[in-house]
Amino acid sequence: MDRSIPTPRTKPFDEEAAPAAAGVISTDAPDNKEVGPSPSDSELEEERQQEQAGNGTPHKSLFSEILMVGTICAAQLMTQAGFGMVIAPLHIVGSSFGVSSPGELSWFAASYSLTVGTFILVAGRLGDVFGHKFIFTLGFVWYGIASLIAGFSVWSHSSIFFDVCRALQGIGPAMLLPNAVAILGREYAAGPRKNMMFSLFGATAPGGFVVGSIIASALSENVWWPWAYWVLAIACFCFAVLGYFVIVARAPGKPDDDLTWMARLDIPGSITGVVGLVLVNFAWNQGPVVGWHVPYTYVLLVVGLLVLGAFVYIELHAAKPLLPREIYTSEIAFVLSIIAAGWSSFGILVFYSFQISQVIRGDSALLVSAKWAWVALSGAVAAVTTGFLMAHVRPSVLLLAAMAAFSIGQSLLASWPIDQTYWAQAFVITLVTPWGMDISFPAGTLILSNRVSHENQGVAASVVTTVVNYSISIGLGLAGTVEAYVNHNGEDVLKGYRGASYMGVGLAGLGIVIATMYVIRDYTR
Repeated sequence: MDRSIPTPRTKPFDEEAAPAAAGVISTDAPDNKEVGPSPSDSELEEERQQEQAGNGTPHKSLFSEILMVGTICAAQLMTQAGFGMVIAPLHIVGSSFGVSSPGELSWFAASYSLTVGTFILVAGRLGDVFGHKFIFTLGFVWYGIASLIAGFSVWSHSSIFFDVCRALQGIGPAMLLPNAVAILGREYAAGPRKNMMFSLFGATAPGGFVVGSIIASALSENVWWPWAYWVLAIACFCFAVLGYFVIVARAPGKPDDDLTWMARLDIPGSITGVVGLVLVNFAWNQGPVVGWHVPYTYVLLVVGLLVLGAFVYIELHAAKPLLPREIYTSEIAFVLSIIAAGWSSFGILVFYSFQISQVIRGDSALLVSAKWAWVALSGAVAAVTTGFLMAHVRPSVLLLAAMAAFSIGQSLLASWPIDQTYWAQAFVITLVTPWGMDISFPAGTLILSNRVSHENQGVAASVVTTVVNYSISIGLGLAGTVEAYVNHNGEDVLKGYRGASYMGVGLAGLGIVIATMYVIRDYTR
């Protein structure tokens, strides 16, 4: 096993062997007409010979395979745990910084999702150049260090510094997710076993949120909230060590062009993309906190949009763009718009369901987390079911079904009577919402996979993951703006929460409208 730190290379290890999340799903889906030809017997035999020669990643035993897949799935689990660990004990953490404003509290979650979504494409390209195993392991190390600092931030007495720490935390999962998907993609040939591994990867997302929220709530209520971050750091370091030993590094591939590794990183595109996304997101989430009448909010928004315009121009002329030109199609715009609408609604649902439960109903953080535990079970069932449906139902139809699930869950939250028993609407929310999550991501990934070349398969998962996480952060900003304008300067808290929830209903409804248009287009083209 090669455990040395890899040197930069000009061609991805997995460019020909790892379809990333695109390989998640069976390629027998009805609208896979544009997928390239299947590999010939000679190509399959060559791949088997490469594996036997050590360039692949054969498993010496079932135990080693379980360790490898478990470590890869831990990336998804820890990413969602990082989101859940601040949502549940939000007010406990806020009180230590003297923060009670909903707008300021929302930054604790939004700053994390912001960097997860913003840095994924860049981190995926780093994996292509320096090796997926190396960046994956580095992601856990970064995540652990940032979590340690986030715990120590309690002594700074500064909520802004804690927001920065949360943003730094998010860079770790941004390194983990695209490279985890690439590693799974290279490990398994297309088939039932590969589908099952990716189903397991997807199924850990809801469970990660539940685990993170329960552990953080228990430690916050009974010990001290920084311990949640220190425990997370310890877990990250353990997974980094485990990944170093159980994931096999692949030998560099031969370059197919004369581009340097710096050109392959697309540094101008990376800088403008990250800066533009950060500025737009910061302005959108800061507006509800300080008010949109404050000049710097809309100035940063305009500057961010201009920088994103520069990013698009650079990408259209770059030798090796982060976003290949084949991404810029009307169909992919349809798909990403649907996913953005649904997942922005989801972020609102999670954040405000916890706020209503704790602030209005008076539930403890641990009690609310326990009530949300059903999400893990429902999400696991949804992930496995989706893996089966992908081979029999058009992805466009599945996207519409996902938006319906998001809409139902959000509508139940917006109309939830405060004194109603948990087993009525609240329980149904935890059962329905995960289906929106675990249907929309693989369906969107499959569609993008079928519309890009084999060389750019890894981009499909990265783009969808970027939109998912970035939309969660943007959704919180939109909901925060509505809440700030309808709660009468904080005098009617419940009305503010209702307004934010109905903003989520509108976004999910928008997703249904766009998805319906996409289904019609899909069946009539």
